Amino acid sequence: MLVTKEHAILCFGDSNTWGYQPLTGERMRRTERWPGILQHALGADFNVIEEGLNGRTTAFDEPFRDGRNARKTLLAVLDSHAPLDLLIIMLGTNDLKHHLNVSAHESARGLSSLLQIASHNGSTFNQNAPNVLVVAPPKIGNLSELMAHHFEGSVARSAELAMVYKDACAPWSCSFVDSNPVASVGEDGIHLNQQGHRQLALALEPVVRSLIGDPA
Repeated sequence: MLVTKEHAILCFGDSNTWGYQPLTGERMRRTERWPGILQHALGADFNVIEEGLNGRTTAFDEPFRDGRNARKTLLAVLDSHAPLDLLIIMLGTNDLKHHLNVSAHESARGLSSLLQIASHNGSTFNQNAPNVLVVAPPKIGNLSELMAHHFEGSVARSAELAMVYKDACAPWSCSFVDSNPVASVGEDGIHLNQQGHRQLALALEPVVRSLIGDPA
């Protein structure tokens, strides 16, 4: 019998990876969230691991919620799920909350700090660092009353993220996808709706296959 090794893919993100449903705040089912849809599209020879946390930033402390700074937690998460073939990072939206006062360029510096961690991360199981795919989050749309309170003045900065994130990827030779041409936000202006999750997953599936191939 031929035995194959699963390809392990870690999806590291915020509420748009966790599956926050626009307006209701409830969590979408696994089959509705983009990592779950990606898992179904790739098949049983791939293991798509969700690591989504509401409010997660790239590298900035959240004064009202502990544990949201990805720069302080990424290494432990990578070790927890090692060995990995691919790390997908989709972060940045929460950097733009008005009380954090972070520019798009500062958010890109936060992303760069994560790429530095990932590029030097080997494990006792696999001395090679995983491939990395950065997904620029969708631009902020028409904000609901609740989200307008959190993201006041952030719309223009969010439109800059894709460009500065792409530039941040270049020194680390990691792959980059802009989510904006394939997926848009839902009714609250921040979070992907069910259609957006599906669109993103199906757009990522061929990219993932091209980066890590099929299990052998």
